[in-house]
Amino acid sequence: MKPSAHRYSELERQAVYRAIAERRDMRHFLPDPVAPEVLQRLLWAAHHAPSVGYMQPWRFIRITDRALREAMHGLVEEERLATARALGEREEEFMRLKVEGVLDAGEVLVVALADGRERHVFGRRTLPEMDLASVACAIENMWLAARAEGLGLGWVSIFDPDRLAALLAMPEGARPVAILCVGHVADFYPRPMLEIEHWAERLPLAEVLGENRWPGG
Repeated sequence: MKPSAHRYSELERQAVYRAIAERRDMRHFLPDPVAPEVLQRLLWAAHHAPSVGYMQPWRFIRITDRALREAMHGLVEEERLATARALGEREEEFMRLKVEGVLDAGEVLVVALADGRERHVFGRRTLPEMDLASVACAIENMWLAARAEGLGLGWVSIFDPDRLAALLAMPEGARPVAILCVGHVADFYPRPMLEIEHWAERLPLAEVLGENRWPGG
């Protein structure tokens, strides 16, 4: 089959797939600052993500106040303990995991769903959660760009969204989705950290891919 005339060069294609393969959810960071121009490139990448109906529902808050970071860390720690209790027999195992780097990373960003999303009907009439899917695309764009820049990124979702929204004075209807820790790292994990810690394993592609019917059906 003839290759597409629009495909990138071999080296460019390898770089794209390498970023995907080597992207990691990082928890261990160095204190070195992130260069402002690099941070702007990461935000550019996030803002150029696809969005259903071109709604662009993402909003970003850069956290530069240390006291605010510490308050956010407190919210994460409270939820970490609550999550551990909810895990039952895996509580101790979970408590041994490092699940965030809010106080360590060079940059901390909060990504949120914008208020007023209900006015966007295109693509959301039967699937209103597509606003969240669009924000996830923005985060993935930033994640891959960060890996290409040699920076680590960790997505923290262990927090009470209502309390974080109040802490950051978000308008009614807005909802935080992620705390992103971004920064320099000593090394990237050779495999996903939760695989290394024997928490879970990646499923074989064959288990999640079906043809004309549900996988395995």
